Amino acid sequence: MSVLPELRYPTVTEQVSAARALSAQRPGVCTLRQVGTSRAGRPLHLLSVGRARRAVLVVAGAHANEPTGSCTQLDLARRVLEQRELRDGVSWHFLLCADPDGASLHVTPAPRSLFDYHLGFFRPAGPEQPEWAPSVLPPDRLPPETRALTGVIDELRPYLQVTLHGTDLGGSWVQLTRDVPGLAEPFAKSAAELHIPVETGASDAAGWPASGPGVHVMPAPGIGPAYPSLPDDARHSTWYHAHRYGGLTAVVEVPMWASDLVDDPAPHPAPAAAIGRLARRLQRDALEVTRVLDHALPRLADLDGPLLRAARWGLELVPGLASDLLHIPPADLTRAYVGSVDAFARRVPLRAAAMLLRVLRGTDDRAANQLEELVSTWSDAFAERFRARWVPLEHQVEHQSRTVVAAALHARERAW
Repeated sequence: MSVLPELRYPTVTEQVSAARALSAQRPGVCTLRQVGTSRAGRPLHLLSVGRARRAVLVVAGAHANEPTGSCTQLDLARRVLEQRELRDGVSWHFLLCADPDGASLHVTPAPRSLFDYHLGFFRPAGPEQPEWAPSVLPPDRLPPETRALTGVIDELRPYLQVTLHGTDLGGSWVQLTRDVPGLAEPFAKSAAELHIPVETGASDAAGWPASGPGVHVMPAPGIGPAYPSLPDDARHSTWYHAHRYGGLTAVVEVPMWASDLVDDPAPHPAPAAAIGRLARRLQRDALEVTRVLDHALPRLADLDGPLLRAARWGLELVPGLASDLLHIPPADLTRAYVGSVDAFARRVPLRAAAMLLRVLRGTDDRAANQLEELVSTWSDAFAERFRARWVPLEHQVEHQSRTVVAAALHARERAW
């Protein structure tokens, strides 16, 4: 981050420039190379520190709207260069941005409010997400970003892959494809020191075993669906590609904004009624966005850009999501989990509305005004309902860096 004139998320170009400067300073230890090309022709870069056979792979930018990982990777690379013990028998490899095309479409480098954040929001549809695409597409249709990532995994055979993600509300948590004993303690300590709440009821991890607060282990293949609310199976994603070489993956989530509502593990007093209310609101809000889209469709008939595809995909998910919410076992419905689902149910139509707003500006003023009013109202309700507060960027980076290092050190001692 020292190359930036202000504290903000760096662009992909700035990431590559900083990585190139590091490799120039320590050419005997550090290398930067291109490992693939995006659909739009943008290069994918891998920064490597050390030459040991045992490898840690760190992936950033798999979701365009989760930019903390870009800063974290640069921080981690410097730490590994400065602390020789982190390179003891281990090489570190950083895929700087898994989706540079998506990063070019998410345009909030330093959001000061949830409204500001959502006005520049972009997140690709599921089949276009580099890590998620294998869960929904056959091998011959995978995007080049996915093939580049799996190619790097095949080359390095990492004992640990860490993918850096973020949440636009909630707390911090870790998702593991196989348990890393001992990780829960340093993770919780780091979060406490930096005043970041731990997410004890992540909507992605309903019913999963936990090795500690906020550290969840994905169910093994054959046990049941990894995500009860989604038809896709994450165990076909690139997270599991490292398993063929005896490795595992840790998905580290860190919040841009935080809410204390996510760390209350007490049972919810009326979970069935609460979830039913959230499912109905999700459908109602999505219908409001759909009505605006239907009104504007005649003017959008010739448009098929990524913003429009992603917005439509989000709206298409709503009926299934709303239905599946009603079938979650009440035993899993803590106050924290209901709060997490509440945030999720607000996010889906809000994200779709924000992306459609950018499509419609200059195309349909009336529809754009309707969507802007929805985005403003829903962003305000979001912040008020969850008492959302900005987590300083340096705290996001420090917590994510500590968690990655702790995962690497603990996993190095295990024989997978």
